[in-house]
Amino acid sequence: MNVDLSLLDWVLFAVAGVGTGVINTLAGSGSLITLPIFIFVCGLPAPVANGTNRIGVMVQSMVGMSEMSRRGITEFAGSWWVVLPAVIGAAVGSRIAVGIDEQTMNYTIGGLMVFMLIVLLVNPKRWLIPHGEVLSGRARWLAAPVFFAIGVYGGFIQAGVGVFLLAGLVLIGRFTLSAANGIKLLVVAAYGLPTLLIFFLQDQVHWGYGLAMAVFQSIGAWLAVRFVAQVPDADRWIHRLLILTVAGSAVLFFV
Repeated sequence: MNVDLSLLDWVLFAVAGVGTGVINTLAGSGSLITLPIFIFVCGLPAPVANGTNRIGVMVQSMVGMSEMSRRGITEFAGSWWVVLPAVIGAAVGSRIAVGIDEQTMNYTIGGLMVFMLIVLLVNPKRWLIPHGEVLSGRARWLAAPVFFAIGVYGGFIQAGVGVFLLAGLVLIGRFTLSAANGIKLLVVAAYGLPTLLIFFLQDQVHWGYGLAMAVFQSIGAWLAVRFVAQVPDADRWIHRLLILTVAGSAVLFFV
């Protein structure tokens, strides 16, 4: 629980935390900022950094979700068909024993990010036009395995899961980007507690560093929702941010 940070480290925490909160709320892959800080600045082992990172992710998602609900940006009623399979998948993912080496994992995630970059760039209008009614009835059950798989990935390693959730919600679930961001936050907040509990039971959570980062990430999430509420063409800017974060993530995982 002890937090041993210099003044410069606190400044780094503040900048990284706020930036991560903004990126995770509007796009995804913000954990690519916080994980290296937990590992290289705080000196946490990678598994502990992965567990500690879940605190800020869960708290910022709750803040962003509640703010989006308060401002009427996203309607959360009836979103169980996304949340339930994702939460179950996340519980499974967080229990999976890592059977591949770190380099192979990085290349795998990097490859997925390259694929997502192609999806973002090919026919980008799909991400920006209103899709009408979201899925209903049997179509929801057919989409459930997709969100279960995304949940497994999110439970296993948080980095990049927001990007995959947005892709599923917009391209399969037929949500607008702004509405999809709200549902994405609900999903991450919902599976945040059980996955955090699993990491905690394995003694892989540093509460001091995690809570400190969570404060700054929450500020970033609040600022991001204000941006969505006040900028008329927010979806277009979110799409651009998605392209930048996905491209940057792909490069980082291959370096």
